[in-house]
Amino acid sequence: MLLDTYKRAPITIVAGEGCELIDDRGRRYLDCIGGIAVCALGHAHPAIAQAVATQAQRLVHASNLYQHQPSEQLARELVRRSAMSAVFFCNSGTEANEAAIKLARKWAYRRGEENRRTILACTGSFHGRTFGALAATDNPAYREGFEPLPAGFAFTLFNDAAALEEAITPQVAAFIVEPVQGESGVHVATAEFLQTARRLCDERGALLIFDEVQCGMGRTGSLFAFEQAGSRPDIVTLAKALANGLPIGAMLANERAAGGFAPGDHGSTFGGSPVPCAAALAHLRVRDELDLDARVRERSAQLFAALSELAHSRPELLGEPRGRGLLIGLTLQAPHEAGAAVASARECGLLIGSAGGNTLRLAPPLILSEVEASRAVSLLGRSLEQFN
Repeated sequence: MLLDTYKRAPITIVAGEGCELIDDRGRRYLDCIGGIAVCALGHAHPAIAQAVATQAQRLVHASNLYQHQPSEQLARELVRRSAMSAVFFCNSGTEANEAAIKLARKWAYRRGEENRRTILACTGSFHGRTFGALAATDNPAYREGFEPLPAGFAFTLFNDAAALEEAITPQVAAFIVEPVQGESGVHVATAEFLQTARRLCDERGALLIFDEVQCGMGRTGSLFAFEQAGSRPDIVTLAKALANGLPIGAMLANERAAGGFAPGDHGSTFGGSPVPCAAALAHLRVRDELDLDARVRERSAQLFAALSELAHSRPELLGEPRGRGLLIGLTLQAPHEAGAAVASARECGLLIGSAGGNTLRLAPPLILSEVEASRAVSLLGRSLEQFN
C-alpha cells in the first residue's frame, strides 16, 4: 500500500507509445502533460529503450568512488552545450536545487564572506520539496506543517526589477529564479528582469541561479531557457526531461562558481549512475537528429494560435494562453475549477495538468505532431463543453 501523498487519477497506466498512454482497459489517452514535463521524446522511444538495455547489460552502478564513461561523457556534453565548466549529478530537481543552494553558500564562505548566506527567491517560486528547496519555495500550502524551515531565505517580487534592486543586499549569496514558473501557473520571466538580475549579481557579488528543472531541456524551444533570455546564470539546474523518464538531476556551474565545492562538500550515492546517464546521452543525440528545437517552436506557435481561438470563443471560461514553447498555461475563470477540467479532459481521452492560480497546464512530449496538437485542442474544447 502506497503512502497517501498523491491524489492519483482513477486510471491505471500500463504502457505508453509516442505521445499516447494506455490504461489497463486498453484505452488510449493523448498525453499532454508528459509525466509533468519529463517525457520529451514521448513514451517507449526506441533509442532510450536501447540505451537503457545496453548499459544495464554492461554496468548499472559503481558509485562515485570511481569514474565511469556514461557520467563523464554526459558531463562533457552538457558542459559543451551550455558553456558551463562543471556538472554535479544527482537524482531529481529538488536535489539539483539543494546542490545549487549549498554551492552558493560554500562559494561565499570560501571567499571569506561568512555573512553572505541569504538565498533570495521569487514570489510564486517552486524549487522542490526537500527542506532547503522548500525554504526557497513561495507556496504556503507546500510549507504548512513543516516549519521551522531552514533560515537564510528571502523573497522578492517576480518580474519586478525595482524590487530586485532593493532585495539583492550584501548578505545575498545567490538569487535563484525560474525563467518560466511552472507550478505557480506558467508565468514567464521577462528578459528585462533576468538581465537586471545578472547585472545586480555581478555588481553586488552574488551568484545567479536559473532553475530550469521544468523549463529546460528544450521545452521552451532551446536546449536551455537562458539562451532566450540574454542573461547567463552562474549555475543552472536540470532534471525532469534530462533522461526522458529515468531519475537524474544535474547542477551545472560556470568557472566562477564551480570552485566553491571541494571533495567532501557534497555527494550522492546514485547521482550520475550509468543507466540514466546513458539514457540522457541518447536523448541528446535524438534531439539533434530531429532538430527538436525547431519542432517545438512550430508546435508552440500552432498551439498558442489554436488555444487563443478557443479562449476567444469562451471568454467567460478561459483566459489567454501564456507560457513559452511547449509549457503552456490557460487560466480557468472562476467559479470553475482546474481539477474538474482536468478530469473532464481525461474522460475525453486527453491528459493535461493543473497549476497554481486555477491554471490548466500543458507540457506535452516535444515530439508532438501537427495532427496530435490539433487533436489536443479539439479534445480540450470538447471537454469544456460541460462548463456553462
